[in-house]
Amino acid sequence: MPEAQLPLIIAGPTLRHCDSDNFTLWYVSSEPMTELSLTLTLKHSRETEALIFKEPLLASQVHVIRLGERAWQYIIHVHQTQLLPANEAIAYRLNDSRHGAVFTEVEALHYPENDAPEFVIKPEIDSMLHGSCRNAHHHSGDALVAADTRLGQDLSVEARPALMMLSGDQVYVDDVAGPMIYAIGEVIKLLGLPQEKFDHAPLPGSEAISYHPAALYQRHKNLLPRTQYPAKTPITHWYKNHPIFTSSIAENHLVSLGEVIAFYLLSWSPELWEKIDIPKEVVGLSAANSKRWEREWVHLLEFKFGLNQVRRLMAHLPTYMIFDDHDITDDWNLTAKWEEAAYGHAFSKRIIGNALIGYAIFQGIGNAPAKFMPEIAPLIDEFFSEQDESRHDNLLDTLLRFEHWHYTLNTSPKLVVLDTRTNRWRSESNLAKPSGLMDWEALMELQQELVGQSKVIIVSAAPMFGVKLIEAMQRMATMLGGSLLIDAENWMAHPGTANTLLSIFQHRKTPEQFVILSGDVHYSFSYDIHIRFRKGGPQIYQITCSGIKNQFPEKLLPVFDKLNGWLYGHFSPLNFFTKRKRMNIRGRRPNGQRSRRLVNKSGIGVVSFGPDGAPTHVSVLHADMTETHFNKPSRQHRESAPQAQERSR
Repeated sequence: MPEAQLPLIIAGPTLRHCDSDNFTLWYVSSEPMTELSLTLTLKHSRETEALIFKEPLLASQVHVIRLGERAWQYIIHVHQTQLLPANEAIAYRLNDSRHGAVFTEVEALHYPENDAPEFVIKPEIDSMLHGSCRNAHHHSGDALVAADTRLGQDLSVEARPALMMLSGDQVYVDDVAGPMIYAIGEVIKLLGLPQEKFDHAPLPGSEAISYHPAALYQRHKNLLPRTQYPAKTPITHWYKNHPIFTSSIAENHLVSLGEVIAFYLLSWSPELWEKIDIPKEVVGLSAANSKRWEREWVHLLEFKFGLNQVRRLMAHLPTYMIFDDHDITDDWNLTAKWEEAAYGHAFSKRIIGNALIGYAIFQGIGNAPAKFMPEIAPLIDEFFSEQDESRHDNLLDTLLRFEHWHYTLNTSPKLVVLDTRTNRWRSESNLAKPSGLMDWEALMELQQELVGQSKVIIVSAAPMFGVKLIEAMQRMATMLGGSLLIDAENWMAHPGTANTLLSIFQHRKTPEQFVILSGDVHYSFSYDIHIRFRKGGPQIYQITCSGIKNQFPEKLLPVFDKLNGWLYGHFSPLNFFTKRKRMNIRGRRPNGQRSRRLVNKSGIGVVSFGPDGAPTHVSVLHADMTETHFNKPSRQHRESAPQAQERSR
């Protein structure tokens, strides 16, 4: 398609790391830009604005990556002491010497009462949005659309969330719909995205990949690599040449860097969808896959219709991200045995590395540019400026060795975002057992971040305190050698990680208020936690919201919810046989329902905080604009446990 038919902006703008000293903006354009200038103004009213910043941007403030022949990614990062005032509406505009106002033609970018997108800096986090697991072709609604609708209802400074935290699985690289993989092939051609050679693969390179419908839903059989050793359990040997990529729905697992880039753009860009014609009915598929194609086609059409609102939300709220498994691949680094197989095969290592490059450029750098730019950006620039296999491998090796994906925000409460994927505590007794989500060194670094803090928000992709019944089932599966079959990873699965984490919570210098935000599990719940047999703090609150556009199997979760309540309820003696026996955990009741603790409906978490850092409001805003509230346990329930413990001494 000719370049002239593409709009200037094909993705974004998205606000990333923004605080009193930093302004970070991400977008992708179809043409290069020169002599960019940024204007930031205080928005007092529709008639009056006060200028904060209006200057041509320096080369050091503009990071450009040429993603393809017709795609340039821009990360604008302005760092200046006391650049932005707190608790004021700030409008932003970007100009280019060639194109003029860059965002003028972007459809529905700002709310009707404004003439430019605007944001607010809140050093004190009074409220925030959080969530994970946004699967484009899932049948549930996109909760980011609901979040945009809610924000547009009240744009006052007081009502605005301080930020939005996306805590994993922003994309599903290992679970791609048939119509989406078809669209990816079209975007690769449309934007001239990079091609690459493969080593030890069934195909010589990415140019040989077919996007014809007849070739879809077949990658797990014809393209993805397999191991060369027998799978083994304590009971028996299974079979040789089992898949390295263990997702049960890996039929369209992405493999090339061009595919990953196209997928990210399609996840956030309404413009590219308008340039692609995806047929509703195709030939060459089996009867079952033809029905699956039509079903996915409908769900993606609904996803596409919400993208204008998703972009508007992300253009108005500073947005932070961290990876989980599906951003790279299912069971990423789950066991040491998996790592041995995955990184020991040239093609699987390339597949993982390509997804990690995608995370770095579309998610990682924007979280904390000052931290990630010095080490990562030069190698990314070198590779994209002149791509060859040597530079590609060098970039992959650097990213796979990189140990600083985690970051913190200088807010109150302090926000600490954990990397639970690359610093694993590998099992010493059996390489096939689940690795701990963080090793001892990473946990000690976490402890140092907490020292001297009175209140803190921790972001962990996986819940630190999960549903005990499900964790017990995962433990049984691990004993039978099936840890990869049931995603047997949780904070309590590895003794070293579990004991060190619980010791951190009990340390005498630990903060008085912990709020843990998590996702991953495709359902939502909230716990209030305190240490048994101890008067006073710390007070620990875990709030799990998952997924933004995903759900647990509808018929299965109510059964787990009931069984977990019977077996591991608040007064159950079975709790004293678990690793977290030192913790007293109370599940909050969604909308006051007595027999439920788990909510299985797509949504985004809404949390408000009091001056002491404790959550004052916990809810999930669903895609249909309904809301589930997790109310604090009653006074009687909160006091009964400590009193009973005192009597038992």
